[in-house]
Amino acid sequence: MKLKDLKEKRGQLVAEMRSLTDNPKGDGGDLSDEQSTQFDGLKTELERIEANMERARAVEDAERRMQGAPVSGTEERQWDQARRDYSLTRAMAGAAGLNVDDGREREVQQELARRSGRSFQGIAVPAEVFEERIESRDVLTSTGQGADLIATDHLGGQFIDRLREAVVVRRLGARVLRGLSGNVDIPKLAASATTGWVAENSALSESQHDFDKVSMAPKHAGAITELSRNMLQQASPDVEQLVRRDFAQILAASLDAVAIKGGGSNEPTGILETAGVSEVSSFAATWEKVQELIGMVEDEDATGTAFLTHPKVRRILRSTNKVDGEAEHGFIMDSRDSLDGYTVARTTLTPITEGDPDTAPLIFGNFSDLLIGFWSELDVLVNPFESTAYSKGNVKVRAMMTADVALRHPESFAFGMLEV
Repeated sequence: MKLKDLKEKRGQLVAEMRSLTDNPKGDGGDLSDEQSTQFDGLKTELERIEANMERARAVEDAERRMQGAPVSGTEERQWDQARRDYSLTRAMAGAAGLNVDDGREREVQQELARRSGRSFQGIAVPAEVFEERIESRDVLTSTGQGADLIATDHLGGQFIDRLREAVVVRRLGARVLRGLSGNVDIPKLAASATTGWVAENSALSESQHDFDKVSMAPKHAGAITELSRNMLQQASPDVEQLVRRDFAQILAASLDAVAIKGGGSNEPTGILETAGVSEVSSFAATWEKVQELIGMVEDEDATGTAFLTHPKVRRILRSTNKVDGEAEHGFIMDSRDSLDGYTVARTTLTPITEGDPDTAPLIFGNFSDLLIGFWSELDVLVNPFESTAYSKGNVKVRAMMTADVALRHPESFAFGMLEV
């Protein structure tokens, strides 16, 4: 079977599975025994189809290579390869006036500007630069009275990165819009026409649709750091990946933080600050309150997909009995990463509200209704003439991100504040 046919079959199976989960006929909103059996059969068939798709992809890729055709999805082999070979440190070294061959990087920047239809302040960096990940690294040295007698090996490949906050919002399914220009208004159907039953030969009552919009506007975040002349001139793979990772992580963490609780104005408005997001009053670590939180989303005809919270909240839910005083019923959160069948993502970017006592939110919702819009994922501006850096032969580097966050349906989210 061709890959195209397998994809169509997979789509049909997923649609049938979605129809079953959206129309449960069992008690308490669960699937009936017949539906459960049917769902399990569809799941088994889906796994078989996906295995066949992997084999079909391998065969088609091999056939394309035999014919010398590009394997990339864009069928622009040279452009794809140029983006993959782009070196951020070499681009920064060239911008600082160092004697490096940054021809490829300048060509990529010009092409990015042409395709986006706008000019960039500083260096335009392709998104592919941040798709790589590096392992933990460290630098080993010897110090003390005998240091001069001990040879020192600089193990750049073992660099120890700092501990970082977990970046989870995009992993939970947030929708990412790239290449935006100007303010964005997304039309939204706020209310449908209404139906009515009438007697024979009677007129229907007229009703109107109600339309709204979700607006997004560019907002800016950034960081300034100082890099040494040697670091830019070396441009080794280790240095390149270190710089990439740090810029990507600090900006991604900043975006996650405002997606959760951005206060608006200069920064985006996050989930916890968006009007229309429901809050469970007097929230506590009980099974009943967790069900009330889930119910707030379901009562709005939305379908929640995951929980998001602080590690402290997770620890409380993992150590609190589902039924007070009856350990045999298990804990509220029996599984390490799921609660009542839903994924639980945790990050210290989730804010703790200081008070007496401190509280932290447990957020539940459909994270595909969270929009992240990018006007620029990363612009890098190199300044070799800043006074302090110039005196040392170093350069100042500024990384900027332009983005916004919005909720397609605030009703798709609810939260409760738990004492921690």
